[in-house]
Amino acid sequence: MTAETDGKKGEFRSGRSILVACVAGVACGASPLPYNVLPIIIGPLNEEFGWGRFEIVLGLTIFGVIASFLAPVLGGMADKYGVRPVAMWSLAAFSAVFAAFAFVPGQLWAWWAMWALLGLVGIGSTPVVFSRAVNMWFVKNRGLALGLMLLGTSLAGFIVPQIARRVVEGMGWREVFPIIALLPLLIALPLAARYLREPRTEEKPAGLTDSRGRVVGVTASQALRDRRFWILWVSIAAIAFAYGGAHINMVQILAQHGVALADAANVMSIVALGIMSGRIIMGALLDRFWAPGVALPVLLMPALSCWLLMGTSTALGPLMAAGFLLGFAAGAESDLIAFLAGKYFGMAQFGRIYGLLYLPFGLFSALSPAIWGLVRDTQGTYDPILAVAIGLFVFGGTLLLFLGRYPVLTVPEPDESPIPAQA
Repeated sequence: MTAETDGKKGEFRSGRSILVACVAGVACGASPLPYNVLPIIIGPLNEEFGWGRFEIVLGLTIFGVIASFLAPVLGGMADKYGVRPVAMWSLAAFSAVFAAFAFVPGQLWAWWAMWALLGLVGIGSTPVVFSRAVNMWFVKNRGLALGLMLLGTSLAGFIVPQIARRVVEGMGWREVFPIIALLPLLIALPLAARYLREPRTEEKPAGLTDSRGRVVGVTASQALRDRRFWILWVSIAAIAFAYGGAHINMVQILAQHGVALADAANVMSIVALGIMSGRIIMGALLDRFWAPGVALPVLLMPALSCWLLMGTSTALGPLMAAGFLLGFAAGAESDLIAFLAGKYFGMAQFGRIYGLLYLPFGLFSALSPAIWGLVRDTQGTYDPILAVAIGLFVFGGTLLLFLGRYPVLTVPEPDESPIPAQA
């Protein structure tokens, strides 16, 4: 057994319990739960209150915008105080606020206010915080470990739509919220309390620190002066806008093709299967090959998905294939953000830098569903915005090729060049 192979296995030996806690935290946090519940209840809310799709989905937009702007703040807190206290506080608060949606009255302002409150407390229960823990424990297997961590959203994508559908059909839409809110309370919080922590000095893997044990990387201000940061930022924004609207409006897009709610929920589960596959396969490839070169063909897949979703008469089989390809690319993109943030900017201020890169992901994922809903309300079809999404997927994937080689990172010093030397 080579030293490199032993090192890779050693990372999983030392970090497996932390990885399990992070998987559970991501699965039960603010990243997947609202996005998997809302598509199921858009129809019942429209029927009960007469709200338009744009008005309903605007709540999720408010949540996403607030959470996105808080991402660098919570990421910085994780850098300073550690992942554990930030994640546990946010999981508890997210659970309480999400359950309180059951009592929202029939006024739009109250609906939007609840989403705003959820945005204020939820971002610490997302990969913005948990990715720091994984990156601190894994270097040689970082791509695979991040992919495994982000499987949490895939697990939620499998389970939550099915639970939500059954609760809606059997009890009503209000009961969905307190039932789903039990997941962070009963699963993620106990695991975080038991296992979640950052490595001690002697536990840090090789490549994370310099010869004196100091964590390498650049500061957030240095990253903001690096063209690669902005290339990545714009690519994330384009792909997030294209994917976010498609995912949240998927059930309504499928209804445009005459697909029943039960079959639509199955397609959402196939999307989750695609996300899971994308994360595992992409994570393994990232550890072996140059990430932007691997990403381009993967991020072209959802362009085909959007083409299949256009029109009104597509058979269920191609629609399922479209859902899988869309999910595969989404899983790959989520891996990429955390992986490339660590590779190009290091771990010295990872939480803050990743939060700044999560901002376009969260912001445009949040803005997109409302705009897609507005197009549907005004045009009577999703086809125009699906055509825009095709172009955005192609643009965002191609843009990553301009990132260049991975840099050689050192410990940030006040007089250090703002852009690290190239490998």
